[in-house]
Amino acid sequence: MQVLFPLPPPVLVPVQGSAARFPVRRIFCVGRNYAEHAREMGAVDQAQGLEPPFFFTKPADALVAGDGELSVSYPPRTSNLHHEVEMVVALGDGGSNLTVDQAKSLILGYAVGLDLTRRDLQARAKEKGHPWDMSKGFDQSAVCGPLVLVADCGHPAGGEIGLQVNGEVRQAGDLSEMMWKVPQIIAELSALVSLAAGDLIYTGTPAGVGPLQRGDRLEGTVAGLPPLRARIV
Repeated sequence: MQVLFPLPPPVLVPVQGSAARFPVRRIFCVGRNYAEHAREMGAVDQAQGLEPPFFFTKPADALVAGDGELSVSYPPRTSNLHHEVEMVVALGDGGSNLTVDQAKSLILGYAVGLDLTRRDLQARAKEKGHPWDMSKGFDQSAVCGPLVLVADCGHPAGGEIGLQVNGEVRQAGDLSEMMWKVPQIIAELSALVSLAAGDLIYTGTPAGVGPLQRGDRLEGTVAGLPPLRARIV
């Protein structure tokens, strides 16, 4: 096979305490997986747990990953960039139509992430019934801290998740508040697409999402995982 253009290397996520790197294949995100966030976004039915999870994607090369303070560019065509802190799941194996027990066995590790959203573009897309792609999948719209392997952190199912901006608490919740738990998310997603090693899943954000400005410094935390630090530039 002749390759006409050089293929870009995969984005790599560092693994805590190791020289290993996790090559990213695809990025999936779960929408409105915490009841209070669903309510603040006006989705009352979903806040009551009446809907199955829904998913959207980001390009793999939209990811900014590292273990120091990460520089994230404020995107064009928005004046309302929003933060959403999330626990990220990294898959070390894949499959289709998985059971919940099978789904759990695919997980390689966990990290703290940020799903950034051009909220004004998203609102206009919703009003017109248009896709969300350009409000969610823009350059540097997914941020990820170092990955911690399951062997070192287990499977976090409870504990604090939160975000500070310039030292001020913006988001605060608990992983136990997820409406759909991680193995359920993976099993449901595997019924829609074939999952594979290298896939990342952003598992939803607690309430308190809000705007960011250039120069803001962010610290995202999930109990038992190294914090994610980033600056909007």
